[in-house]
Amino acid sequence: MSDRLSARAAAGFATLLLIALLMAANHVSARMAFNHGVDVPTAVTVRSVGTALVVGALLLIQRVPLTLNARQRKALPLIGALVAVQSLCLYSAVARLPVALALLVFNSFPLMTALWARVLYQHRPERTVLIAMPVILLGLVLALDVLGAASGLGAAGQWHQIGAGVAFALGAAATFGLALVLTQHEAGGLDGRLRTFATMAIVGLLAGAAALAGGGLALPRAAPGWWGLALLTLLYGTGITLLFTVLPRLGVVGNSAIMNVEPVFALILAWLVLGQAVAPVQVAGALVVVGAVIWLGLRRR
Repeated sequence: MSDRLSARAAAGFATLLLIALLMAANHVSARMAFNHGVDVPTAVTVRSVGTALVVGALLLIQRVPLTLNARQRKALPLIGALVAVQSLCLYSAVARLPVALALLVFNSFPLMTALWARVLYQHRPERTVLIAMPVILLGLVLALDVLGAASGLGAAGQWHQIGAGVAFALGAAATFGLALVLTQHEAGGLDGRLRTFATMAIVGLLAGAAALAGGGLALPRAAPGWWGLALLTLLYGTGITLLFTVLPRLGVVGNSAIMNVEPVFALILAWLVLGQAVAPVQVAGALVVVGAVIWLGLRRR
């Protein structure tokens, strides 16, 4: 019996790492697409519609009940809109910053989640969150090289270069944190697959509308852009499908903090594929952020 449990735990841990790798590769692929003519609304539209179609097919195959109560019907459109803003902001950050740094700033979302829970539902943040907050912020200061010491640009030059990307990543963290809080309190009883389908369908519609308002879909100008667009759709769809179908069966959803190693994978992949590199002090800051976020996720509640 213990051997079976340990095998399941090992399989779950490996699956979580695979999902983190898929999500990191998705963002690296997105940057490759952006470098060859694709814009952010197009990437979000293609990715979200493709994922919605796959998850929708799973709903039909697995005969998941498609019933919503009144509270869930009210909450889902708002959650979908927030995830649409989060997706547009995060890809906008990826287009402007080194991929790993964009994901690191976005990984501040646990702090945003605690803030929104306090504002909307009067939940006091846990002591561990308060302890982790300055650690995460210190890690971000190092990772972003806020004073421009590693880049040699100085503080003003560094923020001129990274300011917009950091703002988009923080916007993504804030909207994602709000979406998580609303999901927990307003749509927590809904099947994860159905919630994902509804959310991705709404995101696809809103991003598609944004693309049309901007003159239509911006398709790649070269083969690497097509590869990037195809891969970001395939990788994101596969990662989300694994998250909501395989992991519940393995019983390791509670350990999903392991997936916060995504920025580390992104750091390696962006260096290999895109030639993006960061200074050693920035790598140290990245490890501080990732370690603190994983510690938050694995804490006993």
